Amino acid sequence: MKSIAEQRILVYNSLSGTKEEFKPLNGNMVGMYVCGPTVYNNVHLGNCRTFISFDIIFRYLKHLGYKVRYVRNITDAGHLENDADEGEDRITKKARIEEIEPMEVVQKYTVDFHRTLAKFNTLPPSIEPTATGHIVEQIELAKQILESGFAYEVNGSVYFDVLKFNESSAYGKLSGRKLKDMIHNTRETSGQSEKRNPQDFALWKKAQPEHIMRWPSPWGDGFPGWHLECTAMSTKYLGKKFDIHGGGMDLKFPHHECEIAQGEAVSNCSPANYWVHANMLTLNGKKMAKSTGNNILPNEIFTGENDIMERPFSPTVTRFFMLQAHYRSVLDFSNDAMLASEKGFSKLMQALSLLDSINTDTETTGFDVTKWKQKCYDAMNDDFNTPILIATLFDAAKFAQNVNDGRESITKEDLNTLQSTFHSFIHDVLGLSKEVQGVDHYLEDALHLLIELRNDARKRKDFVTSDKIRDELSKAGIILKDGSHETTFTLRQ
Repeated sequence: MKSIAEQRILVYNSLSGTKEEFKPLNGNMVGMYVCGPTVYNNVHLGNCRTFISFDIIFRYLKHLGYKVRYVRNITDAGHLENDADEGEDRITKKARIEEIEPMEVVQKYTVDFHRTLAKFNTLPPSIEPTATGHIVEQIELAKQILESGFAYEVNGSVYFDVLKFNESSAYGKLSGRKLKDMIHNTRETSGQSEKRNPQDFALWKKAQPEHIMRWPSPWGDGFPGWHLECTAMSTKYLGKKFDIHGGGMDLKFPHHECEIAQGEAVSNCSPANYWVHANMLTLNGKKMAKSTGNNILPNEIFTGENDIMERPFSPTVTRFFMLQAHYRSVLDFSNDAMLASEKGFSKLMQALSLLDSINTDTETTGFDVTKWKQKCYDAMNDDFNTPILIATLFDAAKFAQNVNDGRESITKEDLNTLQSTFHSFIHDVLGLSKEVQGVDHYLEDALHLLIELRNDARKRKDFVTSDKIRDELSKAGIILKDGSHETTFTLRQ
């Protein structure tokens, strides 16, 4: 592992539109806030890509030795169907459809969220606060914004005054939008009459009689605005100014734009130094959407119960698929892409096994291991570029195969460095776990048992039995390879 001092990390900051050197506010301490899910439905694949992207950032910073406080919220109240502060609360609507209590909806889909991310081997955040657990903080924040003069109360609701804020700052600087253009393109819609301007957004909404999720406030019973919760929770646990604020690209506007405005209104500074956004997933070249049927859930991939994939794919292969594209790039999910990812991942795992079985007593190395190791770090230091890192790992995999085949040589010291670095980046940084790809994981133990029985037969010189096991496995597409210390296998592609 390299030390923090040895690495210069560049992070693409959405606020400036450029890569900037990463310099934490507090030495080796890093504060990172990522907008979590609204728990009213099963977590979808696009959400998972976002959380896997930030899991990589979390893992890499920890790998370098930073002490990271990673905060990721759960939105369990206040998220209306329409960004114009109209419509029904998403959780309340789901509760009505499923004929259960809103908090039953929250519990059901929070559990699904955690289970799905666990399958993807993401690390849990340091703190996972909920919106309903921080109502007091959100009310206090709304009070502060009112006192600053950037909000107003009307009929029991509190709205942020965007035009007033824009007089001293630039609303839209994160997304690149101009307020005058927004005003020009605004169409009047119902429910906006109590706002001074259509661009204003709710800090607190008055609850109508039929609204189930409601809390008392100085302005009457109501519920918090969606944007308010993230400002309240991020600043409570990370301070008024912290290092990284992340989320999906779709949150740039209006959510993150509103968070910046709220933060500046009470603290005269943007909440985060670096605004980081993960891009979207498409499916077969089209935007994922439940309404069109062009959509697939993670568990449908793992079980194969879908009309898109020709067979199931494991969570690890799916994670590997996502890491083969940079987090800021649009990534298209398809059956062919998953088949290719499975092959690539299988080769990487074979190299991992091969490296562990290589024995060497040579005094020369035909591969610059020190330079290769730094290339791994250089890839991650360049805005967490996982596809470049994976390509660099494949370079080592090819070299390992050459060593095993006697075409290259490596010293014991270089082999130890190669092994430890390969393991660190595969497991600790990329979060990939070794598994049998293309074979039902329940049969992995049975396969290893057959290999063990064959090895025993070879020791007894029972070549009829050993050859039969080898040949029958070959017919099934499982190719055995006998090394000096271990028998490994590959799958016929």
